[in-house]
Amino acid sequence: MVIAVIADIVGSRKLDDRAAAQRVLDDTISRVERETPLASQPLTPTVGDEQQGVYSNLEDAMTGLLMIQLALPDGIAFRFGIGVGAIRAVDSAHGALTDGPGWWAAREAIETVHAREPRAVPRTRSWIVGAPGQDEVMSSTIGASNAYLLVRDELVGSMNERERRLTYGRLTGASQRELAEQEGITQPSVSKSLRSAGSAALIEGLAALRGETS
Repeated sequence: MVIAVIADIVGSRKLDDRAAAQRVLDDTISRVERETPLASQPLTPTVGDEQQGVYSNLEDAMTGLLMIQLALPDGIAFRFGIGVGAIRAVDSAHGALTDGPGWWAAREAIETVHAREPRAVPRTRSWIVGAPGQDEVMSSTIGASNAYLLVRDELVGSMNERERRLTYGRLTGASQRELAEQEGITQPSVSKSLRSAGSAALIEGLAALRGETS
């Protein structure tokens, strides 16, 4: 069993330069995979505004997708449908293809994100669906993870671009002093930005998710 991810671009039809946006997405995904290599198959464009990727476990998927959310600039964002279930290779003259319950669950998950956005939680960007046949432990894990993602997406969605950059930097091990030099601001300004954005809660939450200490 693996984690299948379908991502689509928020507001793709409103982008002034779709090709330029895709280059930003490609560069961002490459950077995240270089600095935090977690995907078995990094997100790759498929058709239209969609991308597909694969992770070996749910913790890696949620971590990798958070890093992408934080690394993207203002004006470009993804929705993520996360499917827990088996995928299988499909023989094709056009190259390697995969299919299976994991992808069907990911499709249901991203449709759930679309359905939730116009309602009370417009900053929703991620959702998890388990394919049929999940055991009780995984079903409970998915429920708890979705509760976590709702709050996490709200927190990330309220950040400005600098706050996301600073949070990303802290998650990749940069010190506040190093981030201050990169941003051309003072270390106390970095500390204030991280505090006002709620970054500490995000960092501690991710550490707890991965069973680590921050």
